[in-house]
Amino acid sequence: MINLTIANITYVDMTLIILLLVCCYTDLRSKKIYNAVLLPAVLVAFIASLTNGGWSACLVSVKGLLAGMALLLIPFAAGGIGAGDVKLLGTIGAFKGPEFVLMAFLTGAVVGGIFSVYLLIRQGRLLLTLKKFYYFFISKVLHIPVSVSFGHLDVATRGESFPYALAISLGAAWAYFLL
Repeated sequence: MINLTIANITYVDMTLIILLLVCCYTDLRSKKIYNAVLLPAVLVAFIASLTNGGWSACLVSVKGLLAGMALLLIPFAAGGIGAGDVKLLGTIGAFKGPEFVLMAFLTGAVVGGIFSVYLLIRQGRLLLTLKKFYYFFISKVLHIPVSVSFGHLDVATRGESFPYALAISLGAAWAYFLL
């Protein structure tokens, strides 16, 4: 059973919660996560780590930052997410460390998958997308020639995507309760 009270939440956790709320708001409103919000937050995370646990805690914070950014590097390079999302996950890692950021990444991916399935259902494209994945798996993974061609994967247009800061933030909240 989860026993969460305000007394259990540290100032570091409150700072992270405020950061996530601000980033969700800006991503929902303008599809941007601002460096002017993330950079000071990373500095606060490093200073808090240094003052609470010394250089070893600060090193954990740096590892969390790098781990968080590394986890989203491939999706960013593939054009699936923006640079702000990468930096946001890194900032979460700076606050909470590499183990937490890995859990936040995994739970955020589940949340993002649920959002994606919802959008595909709403757009009436779930079955077509599942067929594309099926034929891709048959032809590329199992090396069975397939005569069906769907062309390239579609790029989401305005209104077809969602701000991933929401999935990352919900994933971090979920991870907070799991760890």
